Amino acid sequence: MADSSTQSIIVGASPDRVAAVICDFASYSEWTDAVRRAEVVEEYEDGYASQVRFIIDAGVMADEYVLAYEYAEDLSRIEWHLVAPSKMQKSQRGSYDIVGNPDGTSTVTYTLEVELSVGMLGMFRRKAEKMIMDTALKQLKRRVEASGAAQ
Repeated sequence: MADSSTQSIIVGASPDRVAAVICDFASYSEWTDAVRRAEVVEEYEDGYASQVRFIIDAGVMADEYVLAYEYAEDLSRIEWHLVAPSKMQKSQRGSYDIVGNPDGTSTVTYTLEVELSVGMLGMFRRKAEKMIMDTALKQLKRRVEASGAAQ
């Protein structure tokens, strides 16, 4: 059984800019430590990715898998699920919820639920999830804020 974990971070950018970085899968390997490659394998008619293949290498865990994506019309919610089990995962579901704040920043809430194919003690799994989520949110914040400075 997979448990769900949730964390949030404040990003110094508009929700549109945050969503643009999240949806730019081709550049994930430039700013995320674990992603070696992200490739859009299917798109919706509007050009947004419907399926993306990821190749990750996080040292102790390497995997290749495909995620299916769905988007809220205003991109305030981007969610995904694992298309088929991979070497390391039985299932994965996740989402980013992006809310604009009055000061021009955005609150990004990341929810992740992963069921691994390999056994892992609950306390180690929770620690790994927290580390993955902390890293993902901090790297997203750094990328969004850096891309905003370049504009």
